[in-house]
Amino acid sequence: MSECEIIDDIGYGLKIIQRQKGFKFGIDAVLLSHFTTVKKQDKIVDLGTGSGIIPLLLYGIHHGDITITGIEIQKVYAEMAQRSVKLNGLEGHIRIINADLKEAPDMLGCENFDVVVTNPPYRKASVGKVSPSDERAIARHELLCSLEDVIKASARLLKYSGRFAMVHLPERLPEIIFLLKKYRLEPKRLRLVYPYSQSPPNLLLIECVKGGKPQLNILPPLIVYRDDGHYTDEILNIYKE
Repeated sequence: MSECEIIDDIGYGLKIIQRQKGFKFGIDAVLLSHFTTVKKQDKIVDLGTGSGIIPLLLYGIHHGDITITGIEIQKVYAEMAQRSVKLNGLEGHIRIINADLKEAPDMLGCENFDVVVTNPPYRKASVGKVSPSDERAIARHELLCSLEDVIKASARLLKYSGRFAMVHLPERLPEIIFLLKKYRLEPKRLRLVYPYSQSPPNLLLIECVKGGKPQLNILPPLIVYRDDGHYTDEILNIYKE
């Protein structure tokens, strides 16, 4: 491990290697991992896995006989994620591949997975301030893949009745719904995340079923902070796990 890296404890007896000054995982990855429906013996793909946080959390949360493949285009993060998998002795459950997610269906096989999960870049390349760091820019802006690329690849990877889960921005919900419908991923569960009870939502969690019938269940809001700035009980319970 290089001097610019650190090892963080993520609970469940698991650790992750991260770069001190690079892109680190945030609460969105944690919330998505807890939101995603996972069943025993599921085959899972995480598109844009970054440092591998979502595969590690999914394994820690479910402890089941699941296999997870993480796809990451940035070589430095793919290699770091591979070392985190090895650090935790999870080579039999998690594999990390350095590849473009748009190529994942051809590499891994179409209609071959039960679950696809993704925490993709949130903003279009032309929107907002782009980070001067290439690593952070690729993680936050659609420089190497678009929202449609992510959804299209996910639909191709999933078996019929397979599940797709994503965290994204509420402001892009109309576009998200349009693209999900285009690729026959039927929205089934939607939850909005609010920093405070009186503030607008800043994240959404959505889960779909490939080829499912229309019926969307809108879940109660998820509030992150109490008015005094401390985590709400629900968030505390997630982190206490």
